[in-house]
Formats: sequence, C-alpha cells, structure tokens
Amino acid sequence: MQPLEYGKYYHIYNRGINGVQLFTSQDNYFYFLKLYDKYISSIADTYAWCLMNNHFHFLVQIKEFEKIKIEIKNPDRFIYQKFSNLFNAYSKSFNKREKRHGALFERPFRRKLVTDEKYLRSLILYIHLNPVHHNLVTNVNDYYWSSYKSIISSESTKIERDKVLSFFEGKENFIFVHRQKKEVLNLENWQLA
Repeated sequence: MQPLEYGKYYHIYNRGINGVQLFTSQDNYFYFLKLYDKYISSIADTYAWCLMNNHFHFLVQIKEFEKIKIEIKNPDRFIYQKFSNLFNAYSKSFNKREKRHGALFERPFRRKLVTDEKYLRSLILYIHLNPVHHNLVTNVNDYYWSSYKSIISSESTKIERDKVLSFFEGKENFIFVHRQKKEVLNLENWQLA
C-alpha cells in the first residue's frame, strides 16, 4: 500500500464497504467535513474534494514535517493515523445514528501519489465532475458537496483556492474547463486505482 510522505500530493479516496451509503442525510455530510477539518487540516492542505453518497475523493498535499505544529512520536505512521482517526470517528457516529454495526469503509483507505501537474489538474477535474459522471447533476455547479463552488467564490475557504486557480491559469479558464464535462474529458475511461 502506498505510504503517505510529507510534502507530497495524494488522491485520497474510498467507498462504503459493499457499496453501502456513507451519507444518508445532510447532517452526515456536514459532520464528515467537520471531522475532516478536525483531523486533516493540521496535517494537509486540501486542493479539491467531493462527497458522494457511497464514496468520496480528496486531493491533498501532506504538509512538510517541519510545518506540522504538533509533537509527533512516530512520524512514519502519524499521517496514516490521522486519516484512520477521521474514518473511525465518522464510522462510530454513523453506526450509532443509523443503528448499525461493523465496518463502514473499505480498508485500507485508498491513496495514490500525484506525480506531476498535468495529473493534478486532471484529478481536480475528475473530482469535481464525479457527480456529473454519475448522473446526479448535469452541471458541476449544481452539486453542493464538492469544493467546486468554494473555488469559484470569493468567500473564505480552507481550500487552496489561489493555487488551484493558478493550475488553470485563472478562474475563467477553471470554469470553462469544468463546463466541458465528460464529452471532452472522456471520464468513462479514467482509471484511478
């Protein structure tokens, strides 16, 4: 399994075990994002995200070891443990609320190293267009549970908005490229794992 290294970009993704829904109400989505902020914001910068009913995607850059303002006893396992804490905390809450037991997520969570800027740009598009690809919406702007709207707005956000927009040479081009949808991007043929 791909280790998580300081300073590197990763596509972090997973789905519900046996395709089970991860989010059954708006409260679930909000709570997952709250836990994400609690466990991940201190150790990674987020470039894109999308929560679907039975899976999720994040594009993150793990912070350099020196920039993490926490005393770390086991640096090699620390980052993995923070993600594990997020998924365990959410699973416990979800299971209690839904009166279910057992695993919620497939294990281990999936991650893929992002090795170049072209792949990084493609991954941002893939993440944001996931709801279009799965026919939940026809316009990327109509899906609430992704970082797309945060990136094109001027509201305060923890997303690395300026960096993301720089990868697309500005907001207008970012919007234009996203509007091209799967006809241009041919999302059906994208392989992630």
